[in-house]
Amino acid sequence: MAHKAPIAKKISHVHDIHGHQRIDNYHWMTERDAPEVIDYLKKENDYYDASTAHTNQLKDDLFNEIKGRIKEDDESVPYLLNGYWYISKMETGESYPYYYRRKDGSEEQELLFNVNEMAVGNEYYKLTSMNISPDNKLVAYGVDTKGRREYTIYIKNLETGEIFENYLELTTGGSVWANDNKTLFFTRKDQQTLRANKIYKYQIGTPAASNQLIFEEKDEIFNCFVYKTMSERFIMIKSSATLSDEVRFIDADQPDSEFKLVQERLPEMEYSVSHYKDSFYIMTNKDEATNFKIMKTAIETPQMENWVDFIAHDPEVLLEDFDLFENYFVISDRFNGLNRIRIKAWDNTVDYFLPFNNETYTAFTSANFQFKTNKLRYNYNSMTTPPSVIEFDMETREEIVLKTQPIEDPNFNPDNYVSERVWATAVDGVKVPISLVYRKDKKNPDGNPLLQYGYGSYGSTIDPYFSISRLSLLDRGFVFAIAHIRGGEYLGREWYETGKMFEKRNTFTDFIACSKFLIEEKYTTSQHLYASGGSAGGLLMGAIINMAPGLYNGILSAVPFVDVVTTMLDDSIPLTTGEYDEWGNPNNKDSYEYMLSYSPYDQVIAQSYPNMLVTTGYHDSQVQYWEPAKWVAKLRELKKDDHLLLFKTDLSSGHSGASGRYDALKEVAIDFAFLLDLENINN
Repeated sequence: MAHKAPIAKKISHVHDIHGHQRIDNYHWMTERDAPEVIDYLKKENDYYDASTAHTNQLKDDLFNEIKGRIKEDDESVPYLLNGYWYISKMETGESYPYYYRRKDGSEEQELLFNVNEMAVGNEYYKLTSMNISPDNKLVAYGVDTKGRREYTIYIKNLETGEIFENYLELTTGGSVWANDNKTLFFTRKDQQTLRANKIYKYQIGTPAASNQLIFEEKDEIFNCFVYKTMSERFIMIKSSATLSDEVRFIDADQPDSEFKLVQERLPEMEYSVSHYKDSFYIMTNKDEATNFKIMKTAIETPQMENWVDFIAHDPEVLLEDFDLFENYFVISDRFNGLNRIRIKAWDNTVDYFLPFNNETYTAFTSANFQFKTNKLRYNYNSMTTPPSVIEFDMETREEIVLKTQPIEDPNFNPDNYVSERVWATAVDGVKVPISLVYRKDKKNPDGNPLLQYGYGSYGSTIDPYFSISRLSLLDRGFVFAIAHIRGGEYLGREWYETGKMFEKRNTFTDFIACSKFLIEEKYTTSQHLYASGGSAGGLLMGAIINMAPGLYNGILSAVPFVDVVTTMLDDSIPLTTGEYDEWGNPNNKDSYEYMLSYSPYDQVIAQSYPNMLVTTGYHDSQVQYWEPAKWVAKLRELKKDDHLLLFKTDLSSGHSGASGRYDALKEVAIDFAFLLDLENINN
């Protein structure tokens, strides 16, 4: 039985700029909390429920199958911080973690938080940024109960269990303790735009209203945050835009002193600052170091004219991060798309890379909070290998696998799967890498159903990673592909620069070129090719279906950024002004016209489109719910096909989806059931 899709009413709203008019028939959906808006979203949910009722058993089976692979009573690898080992645990049937600590040398555990208990009565609950005071007696932490990333900071006395009555609202959730154990620095957001724009200082025990504003970032394209150096010696304030940074500092022993500038902001000069002994170490793109270099300067003379090279720029190697230890300097970089970890002694007696032999993998340093140690902790996984936490002795070069993610499935064997890296040719001749994984015994020489994932914005690199839920697709014959398209930094900073602003269309044409390559090489066919992306990756989905609608059988688009021009013209919306360096400023005619040329909402036309499942969160602060709502309504109005177009709104969550682990798995099951149903795979 066919179910009738909701018909959205049309009310013309005219956007007029640069002598150009755009008619928006669905602008009324931006009226948050208006009864007709809520009613429309609920009708779309009802239509989704009715249209997919025949897959309910499949959704349940997928959920239970994925859940069955997870070790429900699992725990993290403990990490040592200031004399205490910290650990989180998940228990069977519980949606949220328990957080514990124990004193070094003791077996007695102290419960810090039972998030399951704290979340009672909330449909969404996120605890973040636990920040222990230097004397180990207090903890500051952030809580979000809507999914809009508006965190309230609470402070708990770990000796008495008391949660102080004074709390700090509308924050990023993070905080920094001064070394006096009573002064807390934190970042507050703008009420309207949610831009992180003010740093406050709070004295424990005083009224929350007594916060002292110590820094305000007035430039609307910048955000600011506060952090402490790993050495515990300095508190830093960083203002950051897409292409420019500015850092200030004080001694952590002197919280009432004036912040001193490292280097004033300059257009298109980025820098970040760490501390070791009597110097600051600065990763920067200064002097056209496109892939970044590391410089150093004395603390007393931090200005740019005093910086000297420490690790030179290499046009073939992207510097991504570095960790400072008492005896070693650890550099995380990327060569030919692959992660590398380089160990270098301060006295230059050793300089080597950790050996990684896989064709495509992900490796990164993590949870290294001890300055006086020779032990480096890092994470490793690949598309066929579950994640491992590894402890590497930088002196003896011995390593211990502290934990590998358990797969609670007796039939799981990593040898059943194979991963590859292949290269498509873009329309301008550039080679675009694709990471693939599939099950060996399911590979069909004439092609398999294939899910191609992409993002391609903000320089964010999607590394090849293992997924416990993805096994449900692979075991049913799917190939999974990550297209490492321009707009990310997989092949270096230039890979990002040629996928943004006036070269943004490269992101979309790269993805389409990857799709065509996968068809040509018989990994799949267009009748069995699916694409997936979320947020800016949802923009990618919207662009490719306008540009190449017949290439795909189905599309998954989550929290999609699809009304590009309207959003970027509205500086009251969170994140808009800070992203002019990414997309362009449509108040300028040339940017307006270029963005309009690919904006998915504006480019919907009367043609056939693939089957689609679009999902969003009503409280999303990153991409407002009305962008996908308007987009789906316009698609319904204009599309010339009878393919599925389903729109599902989670009325209790935000940009990151559901907060509980089981609810998050249900969202995955919904996506997978949509794909499998299109393939007539119902078990």
